[in-house]
Amino acid sequence: MSKPRYNVLFICTGNSARSIMAEAILNQTGAGRFHAHSAGSHPAGHVNLHAIELLERNRFRTQGLRSKNWSEFAAADAPRMDFVLTVCDKAAGEVCPVWPGQPMSAHWGVEDPAAVKGSEELVHRAFADAFVVLNRRIALLTVLPIDKLDKLALHKEISGIGQVKT
Repeated sequence: MSKPRYNVLFICTGNSARSIMAEAILNQTGAGRFHAHSAGSHPAGHVNLHAIELLERNRFRTQGLRSKNWSEFAAADAPRMDFVLTVCDKAAGEVCPVWPGQPMSAHWGVEDPAAVKGSEELVHRAFADAFVVLNRRIALLTVLPIDKLDKLALHKEISGIGQVKT
């Protein structure tokens, strides 16, 4: 018997760095159990080059990654999401669209590396830190026995992952 495949939407305001990295990480490490998407409430319209470079340096696929509006996933013909995870505090505070299928949602706030100003070294460190946090949280998500947990326990686990820093 094959395991179910879960659709996950990572939300961030600009959809240029954190949510994009999360999409790439989960699509590659989710072992076919997950299909990740990302979107933003006010998409930047481009993917941050530091995010692309970091993903490629860590051997993650970047082809097809793009900054997109969350309205794409609220449409009637959009894929039905099982989980909607906000990865930035701004997006967590915004009024989200009504997602078809009423997916489980949680907040996984991660510092915005794209907002860091300063030396190249400082910016690279900020992106690396965000990547490590996202990678660790996604690793925890991928090992959850989702199909064996009741809805309340699953929500507690998914929300708890958002508290994991490294």
